[in-house]
Amino acid sequence: MSIGDLVTLMRGGVFQIFILSAPILGAALIVGLLVAIFQATTSIQEQTLTFVPKLFAILAMLALLGAWMFASMRGYTLNIFQMISQMGR
Repeated sequence: MSIGDLVTLMRGGVFQIFILSAPILGAALIVGLLVAIFQATTSIQEQTLTFVPKLFAILAMLALLGAWMFASMRGYTLNIFQMISQMGR
């Protein structure tokens, strides 16, 4: 395995992490922004008001995209295992 192969493998892993985490973090960011705007306009400073909607948004995104996330990780893992078997030859 050359350095180029190792760099490609690491780049693919980091890219996979970004692709899988972006929808969840984006949903939490949007919900957090909406709640912050609501709190600023109504002067309500309740801590659970910021936590609970983000939690539900994250759970909803996991429920909606969980199958896609699993399929993506499965494909990446199978690709890694194929590379391992090719290195043994």
